[in-house]
Amino acid sequence: MPDWVTASGPSLIRITGSAVLIFLWLLVTIRVSGLRTFSKMASLDFAVTVASGAVLATTVTSASTTVVQGAVALVVLLAIQAVFAVLRRHRRMSAIIENEPMLLMAGPEILHDNLRRTRVSVDDVKAKLREANVLRYDQVRAVVLETTGDISVLHGDRDVEPDLLSGVRDGDRLRHG
Repeated sequence: MPDWVTASGPSLIRITGSAVLIFLWLLVTIRVSGLRTFSKMASLDFAVTVASGAVLATTVTSASTTVVQGAVALVVLLAIQAVFAVLRRHRRMSAIIENEPMLLMAGPEILHDNLRRTRVSVDDVKAKLREANVLRYDQVRAVVLETTGDISVLHGDRDVEPDLLSGVRDGDRLRHG
């Protein structure tokens, strides 16, 4: 059988041991860094998730990468994420690091230009309206594409408080009554 199909007993033992150790280390570091690590993700969080998966896979399958090296790499990635989480609290840094939330509907009006900019379809918005139990377009006060990619639907019989839309691109398009 060709070499690329088979594996020696010692290499399988090394892979198994590495997988168990690096996986346990990943669980420990995620517990320490908190729930936000792999929750709804902004761009940076997604990058850390992908990089963590690559580190995990490389540590498990590569004979040249030790468990300690993989563990250090995971700690560094999660530390970078923590530093950026602090930087996000500052408005200027947040604008550089994160996507800007964008208004997709101002009241019952669908903002087609914003849908095009964000590559969100009218059908996506309608699905979110249904999820939010919106029965008529005139119930909608605002629909926002959040920095995480979620779509938030604000609806009801009252106007939206302006502060809820601060920082939302085109949030000033709503008339407050």
